[in-house]
Amino acid sequence: MQAARRSLALLLLLLTVLPVTAADKKKEKPLEHRIEAILADPEVARAEWGVEAVNLNTGKTIYSLNPDKLFTPASNTKLFTTATALALIGPDYKFHTTIETRGSIDKYGRLVGDLSLIGRGDPNLSGRTLPYSLRTERRLPPLHVLDELADQIVARGVKQVEGDIIADDSYFAYERYGEGWSQDDLVFEWGAPVSALTINDNVMFVSILPGSNPGDKAFINVNPFPEYYAIDNRVLTSPAGTGPRRIYINREPGSRSLTIWGNIPLDDTGASQSLAIEDPADFTARYFSAQLAKRGIALNGKIRTHHTDLASISTFSITTTVSAGGGLDHRPPAVPPPLTLASIDSAPLAQDIKVINKVSQNLHAELMLRLLGREKGNAGTIEGGLEVERGFLLQADIRPEEYIFFDGSGLSRQNLVSPHAIVKLLSFASRQPWGQAYIDSFPVGGVDGSLQDRFKDKEMLGRIKAKTGSLTHVNSLSGFVTTMKGERVVFSILVNNHNLSGRQPIDAIDGIVRAIANDLPAKK
Repeated sequence: MQAARRSLALLLLLLTVLPVTAADKKKEKPLEHRIEAILADPEVARAEWGVEAVNLNTGKTIYSLNPDKLFTPASNTKLFTTATALALIGPDYKFHTTIETRGSIDKYGRLVGDLSLIGRGDPNLSGRTLPYSLRTERRLPPLHVLDELADQIVARGVKQVEGDIIADDSYFAYERYGEGWSQDDLVFEWGAPVSALTINDNVMFVSILPGSNPGDKAFINVNPFPEYYAIDNRVLTSPAGTGPRRIYINREPGSRSLTIWGNIPLDDTGASQSLAIEDPADFTARYFSAQLAKRGIALNGKIRTHHTDLASISTFSITTTVSAGGGLDHRPPAVPPPLTLASIDSAPLAQDIKVINKVSQNLHAELMLRLLGREKGNAGTIEGGLEVERGFLLQADIRPEEYIFFDGSGLSRQNLVSPHAIVKLLSFASRQPWGQAYIDSFPVGGVDGSLQDRFKDKEMLGRIKAKTGSLTHVNSLSGFVTTMKGERVVFSILVNNHNLSGRQPIDAIDGIVRAIANDLPAKK
């Protein structure tokens, strides 16, 4: 009888303990359950998700889903480019743009020789205001730098140029686009060609307004230097209330002709678009020549460009001469240095890193990649920069099988990386002397950059510093979040192959970040 009572007591104890244990386990893993609920939505679940979140102080992984699988990262690629640039080039590096000649200026102000405008990769020869503060501002005229350089030439007493006007972007190879870029992107700002002589982000601003009456052609304004493109305007004004507007733009590769067609309602407030310049060096040479002429300088030569052909970088030639003593001398003859007539230095590199990450500026990221190749590698090429980047990533314990990159911006759909690799990069960067400048370059949730309109509620405002990324069917967000209990978490969220519409992918990603930020304290 006593044994039976003990058995019954044990059974009651088990029945009491088991539910509590299950409940306790559920409380111990609130983050896992919250994220699972977000990803359980049928439309969200159809996509491929990769997530990793790590407590930055303890190094403990607090959540992971497919952390070692490879995903297309979109603009999260910029995290790798900018970290490498800060680490190896340094935050204080300045770009140097010059106007040089190997000729001479006589007492009458005649320059006997060519005049070369030499670019070395400065991303901000534009009207952009630096340092970046909350949003991109363009307070100065887009081409004011070229105007200032022209003024310096006048101040040097040049009145006539007997040689050619040359726009020289040979500091980087003539490798304007990355592998895997879509042809559809190349006409627009986000696919602007890469050049060591970058002017106004290598774009022109096109604005379209309705005509005075239905049936009239629309008004099209191009800025700056509208003479560069021939514009075929076929946009017609439609009656008020017949919206939405439908406007299409076409420019064939290699062409300086723009065809713009469609319709715009009479009551439309207008449309604007930033369009890529076909050849930035050619654009610069033509505009600069016009400014010299406007200032009364006579130009007797041609307008031309100087590019470095990609194939020529791996082609070497050796000049052999016979020395006075009869032996062979492999040294090339000494060439006197050019005469610098005008110059301009950029803001420190760290300021452009902030532009790249805050607003996800593709062209500037590509320039940074080529700068790595030129300054720290074998050549100012995509592959030269990527080779330098691969060496740097080994220091962060990021193995080659964890990623593959084909550009510096993330516009290429051939890029692949794992969430774990991104978390390792961010964790490594947070411990480096340049780490704070790197983290400060990320958009802040609800405050600025590409996160200005996300996490705006009082609970989340300012808690997130993270880099966004988006391509069609691809979204990403990686960075740092401070939880409600004050812990810092580094995270990476990558989603591929989704067909979610509108804000659905963003809302799902943001829901995961909120779950991380609201994670309950661990049970003591």
